[in-house]
Amino acid sequence: MSRHSDRVRITVENHVARVTLVRGDRHNGMDFPMLAAVIDAQKQVRRMRALRAVILHGEGPSFCAGLDFKTAFAQPLRAGWMYTQLWWPFRNDFQQWSLGWRDIGVPVIACVHGNCFGAGLQLALGADFRLCTPDAQLSLMEAKWGLVPDMGGAVLLPELLPIDVAKELTLTGRVISGSEAKALNLVTRLHADPLAAAQTLADEIATRSPDAVAAGKHLLQATWNSAGYHAERAERVWQRRLMGFANFRIAIARNRKQQEIPFRPRRTR
Repeated sequence: MSRHSDRVRITVENHVARVTLVRGDRHNGMDFPMLAAVIDAQKQVRRMRALRAVILHGEGPSFCAGLDFKTAFAQPLRAGWMYTQLWWPFRNDFQQWSLGWRDIGVPVIACVHGNCFGAGLQLALGADFRLCTPDAQLSLMEAKWGLVPDMGGAVLLPELLPIDVAKELTLTGRVISGSEAKALNLVTRLHADPLAAAQTLADEIATRSPDAVAAGKHLLQATWNSAGYHAERAERVWQRRLMGFANFRIAIARNRKQQEIPFRPRRTR
């Protein structure tokens, strides 16, 4: 299956969706059509209950070089309307760009290569895993433009970095290599071929119950920086949503019989 726009292409094979940014001639710089296309891609893959993983990457020389200021601000009326979203009392489209991937009940694996700046880095932070080439270039570059990271970065960075490291990267806008990003824990693993490594990881996770995978992802996101009572309650709630249902029973049977019994589509989005 394949779905395509002039900014994002979605292909699905063996229950793995590959979401590709296809503005490679501009290093996949984010403009307003790409923002809308990424949010639409999130909606599409979230509805695919048989899906087991999403692989997110960029076509051409870079993953995503950040906001394409020249193109975005060539549309002053649209830019002005988008600016009003800063007054919304709920998640806006810029935050959905990254945080929307966390609402999907399958692992999302970002494959980072080339430039990964600003909006691009926050897009990668929204994934569950970041597989990165050692020579990639990463930066929270908003300080260079007199801005702060406002596309989910403030939500996502605390899960990965101590506050002093996050402040240093945010306040300097310094460009770091993939190798340094791994040393700082900003990326999950280094690979010469992130796409191949992502497929291997997706295949490994696909051997587990899709309901357990979805529940594990949502449980950890909900409790990672939470107080004890909230985390304890979340554990009980998510376990109740698994025990006794079809994929729980299939997982037990797979272990007892040592047979590759197919799982049902996941219950949790």
